[in-house]
Amino acid sequence: MPDFLPLLIEIAPFIAIGMAAQMIDGALGMAFGVITQTLLVSALGVPPATASASVHLVELFTTGASGASHIWHRNVDWGLFKRLVPFGVLGGVTGAYLLSSIDASAARPFVMLYLTGIGFYLLWRGIRLSTPKFEDPRYTRPLAAAGGFLDAAGGGGWGPVVTSNLLVQGGDPRKVIGTVNSAEFLLTLSISIAFIATLGFAAFTLITVGLIIGGVIAAPFGALLASRVQPRVLLLVVAVVLIVTSSYSIYKAWLAV
Repeated sequence: MPDFLPLLIEIAPFIAIGMAAQMIDGALGMAFGVITQTLLVSALGVPPATASASVHLVELFTTGASGASHIWHRNVDWGLFKRLVPFGVLGGVTGAYLLSSIDASAARPFVMLYLTGIGFYLLWRGIRLSTPKFEDPRYTRPLAAAGGFLDAAGGGGWGPVVTSNLLVQGGDPRKVIGTVNSAEFLLTLSISIAFIATLGFAAFTLITVGLIIGGVIAAPFGALLASRVQPRVLLLVVAVVLIVTSSYSIYKAWLAV
């Protein structure tokens, strides 16, 4: 048996999780974190702290690959990108630095309840409108700042908060998903730099390597799906994923009480 084969077998489950999560995230603009952490903790028995640290580091690689793929498939609205990035980074860095003194996780159930409501609204909109009319979202800067802060502080996450609200404002699903995914790389990079003094690279384990391999492999396919699938279908699938993931988070928070 070749020397690398046992290692490959050991990291194969993490490669599979990374591929599945990134395929969904790249196509819908959300859910990489919640999918990977849920599967790592629930299915594979990885300690929650280790899973969280691993996912945070992995996203540096997956968001870069996903963003590049969306740019290649012309899924990015550069005007929207320029409005999102500065305020998203500002909110993310602020959240990272305040995390030590403010327990933002207490707000998570309320954020998830809000996102569940957004999910049902998007579902209703997708079902009722056979040919939805799209327009340029207006309220982007405060939204980006809030999404960046919640992503760093553990409240809601960049993808679910920003993607869902831009879609509520009438954004084209393909452009919204591509732009949010591309902007997320700079957000993740800034948050990681803010955390690096305390986190270091302790999270760089075999779990991390497997998730990176799977995520980077799947990134081009997620962007391809976003560019090919009809906007109405994207809107409906985003709504369902948002409802399921947010409801699950509310359920976990209720059990913890």
